[in-house]
Formats: sequence, C-alpha cells, structure tokens
Amino acid sequence: MGLGGFAESDRQGVESKSEPPRAAIIGAGPAGLIAAETLARAGCRVTIHERMASPARKFLIAGRGGLNLTHSEPRERFLARYGAAAEWLAPMIDAYPPGRLRAFAEGLGEETFVGSSGRVFPTSFKASPLLRAWLHRLDALGVRLMTRHRWLGWANDAQGDTALRFEAPADATGGGRNVTISVTSDAALLALGGASWPRLGSDGQWVDTFQSAGIAVEPLRPANSGVRIGWSETFRTRFAGEPLKRIALAVDGASVRGEAMIDAAGLEGGAVYALSSRLREAILRDGAARLEIDLRPDLSLEALANKLATGRKGESLSNRLRKAGLPPVASALLREASRELPADPRALAALAKALPLTATAMAPIERAISSAGGVSRAMLDKHLMLHAKPGTFLAGEMLDWEAPTGGYLLQACFSTGFAAACGMLTHLGLPQPEAWAGPWSAADEGRKARDDD
Repeated sequence: MGLGGFAESDRQGVESKSEPPRAAIIGAGPAGLIAAETLARAGCRVTIHERMASPARKFLIAGRGGLNLTHSEPRERFLARYGAAAEWLAPMIDAYPPGRLRAFAEGLGEETFVGSSGRVFPTSFKASPLLRAWLHRLDALGVRLMTRHRWLGWANDAQGDTALRFEAPADATGGGRNVTISVTSDAALLALGGASWPRLGSDGQWVDTFQSAGIAVEPLRPANSGVRIGWSETFRTRFAGEPLKRIALAVDGASVRGEAMIDAAGLEGGAVYALSSRLREAILRDGAARLEIDLRPDLSLEALANKLATGRKGESLSNRLRKAGLPPVASALLREASRELPADPRALAALAKALPLTATAMAPIERAISSAGGVSRAMLDKHLMLHAKPGTFLAGEMLDWEAPTGGYLLQACFSTGFAAACGMLTHLGLPQPEAWAGPWSAADEGRKARDDD
C-alpha cells in the first residue's frame, strides 16, 4: 500500500465518528504536508496554515537543482549521516524510510531513479510536478490550505494550549489590513522550519516565542554553509566565481572529495558543505578553523613531486604547475597561502597536497542551505509532542538535528512529519497508518544507476 495507507476496517471506524477531530498544521513544507496527508487519511479535518502566499517555497527552490529526494545508502551508513541525532531519528526514519519516500513520489506519478552517486531523484528532475500532484491529492482528501497566516504563538486563554494565534488577512482575497485571529484544534503540528532561506518563510522567528514559554531551544546555526576566508584584494577580484574541481578538503581529521567555489568572501560548494558542521564547531571552539585543500587528491605526493620536477630549463613556475594539472586558480591559491613558493618540487607538492587556509567564520545563516539546532529533544516526548504544551507536536527543521546534502535533509523532514502525525493520531485515539512493508533502502535493484550529474 502507498503512503499513509489505512486498513479499511480502521477507516470505517474513523468515518463512523459524528465529529472528526480537527488538526491544525502550521507550515506547508514537506514535514507539514506529509503530516497533513497522514492525518486526513485517518479521518481528521485538517487545515494547513502557511505564512507565505504559496506553499513549499523552499521545497521548490531545492527542486531547481534536481530535487534530491533521498539516498540509496544502506541503513547504517545512511543513519550515520545524522551524527549525534542518529539514534534519536532512527525509529522515525525506520517507520518512513527512503523506500517509502520513493514509493510516495511514484504514487504521485513521479517516477524516480537512483543516480550514479547513489542519490535518488524524480525522473523529471523537478519539484513542481510532484508538488502540484500532491496539493491536488490533499485537496481531494479535504485538506484546507490557508496562506498568509503567520503564527504568533499560543492564545493562552480558556480554549487551551492548542488555541493558536495568527496574523491573517481580514478578507479571503488577502487584500487590506491584517487582523489577529485565534484558531482552535484538537491537535496541532508546528513545522515552521529553521532559519535558513528566510525569504522563503523559514526565518526562525518562532524561537523567541518558544523561549518565552520556557521551551529550551538550541541556538540555530548555519549548516551546509560556506565559510569566510580573508582573501587578498587581488585574489578576490580575479578569482571570485572560479570553481575548484576534483579537490579534497580536510578539517579536524575528516576529509571529503568534491568541488568548491571561490567567492568574494570565502569558499562555497558541496565539499565545504559536507564539512560545515566540523568547521562551525571548530570556529565556535577556537575562533577559527584550519582548512586544508588537496589540489590533486588523485596523485600521491611522490607522483605530484615528479610531475613538478619535470620541465624545460628556464620554464616558468606557472607553466610547471599547469603541466602538473594545477589550473590558474590553484596556482593562485598556492601563492595566496605562501608568498614565496618552495623551489624544491617535493616541498611544493607537499604544499599543494595540504594547502592551509584559515576559516574565520561561517557564512550568514540566511545564506546557508539548512540550519543546525532547534527545540531541545528533552522538551519532547517520544511522539514529538511538547511536554509544556500537550496537543502540540513538532517536526522538520524546528527539531534539533542536522544532516549533509544528498537527500538526507528531505528524508528527515518527511520522516519526522510522518512521526509527528502518528503521534497526533495516538493523542486523538485514532488508528495508526499501516506499517511499511517495502524495502528500507531506496536502491533500485532492477535498474542500472543513471548519471545524475
């Protein structure tokens, strides 16, 4: 059975109730939308409240790069990507694993494939077709979507903790002045996102409201983020925007291969993002982080030294570096790090294999792909309900976890949204969705991996 399926006997039991329970979802990203579908299939009357003029804007932006839904790694390796949060997230991802997410997409008419990198994509490489089909299905399930509704906090009146305040348009057209309204429900889910991409709705403004209510929040910090490096004016002016291809980066003993890009303020790109949590913690701990770049990870030190030692008499150093496979941007980086480059080929090769740079800060959180931190896990029960606000559940990036890019971010948003919805059903005394009986991994054994570059 597809996503959120219920046994027919369970569904009849829900539909026999004269007054279906009301569920309020605040935030129309993947976590909120999957919770809305799960609750609606169980017979709840679901209303989604979204502060932006349209839903899932960050999801759509992510889809511009191909919409990396999840990853096909084996379970243990996959879960390890969540670091300190892995053990906590494991039962949620087990209940809604990569295989289930892939089945969800295909149930909406979006076939998926496993790329050569192991990442999973819809064949269209776009988010918009999947989102359109999803919203159409939610509408058919009776889910209401209320846009331009900005959550202000709890009403704190006789209506109880699930009475929520919103700033909303005074009329259905969205025009004119806004008014403050109070909305009651039998259970509520907050899926307001972290603090990255604030122009798309995730601005972290909810943190003050939570802290005022005595709910502990780990500071929101940039994740999958670039770093700041104090380039010289000459280097910045000439090389900002230049890619660094087929390199390796190392921080605190961890190393990744990939690509990066020089920008005017430092370094961006996939290899940097993969190490951003280590970079961030080193900067917080020491005030700066030492980042080493291997400009030719495909060559040993000896092989690169031999290439650098080979050359015609009188040949320029720049030409020798180029012949050794180091493009102009790499040569400039060597000079940026060392004013006088070593004449000895082995010493020069050693520098190129471990070029030291100092990262002084992370890029601002509004430029990060995602954020770390969030509501402390001690504030929640096993169903993701707030101890301090019975009937209010959390999901997505509001929770205290982080993950690298590669499908792990979306996967955890879907999995926590589904887990919170299951918790809401327990709270409401409603039946649970059927357990997933398909494969845990999103790997497709029947198809050859397709190039995803």
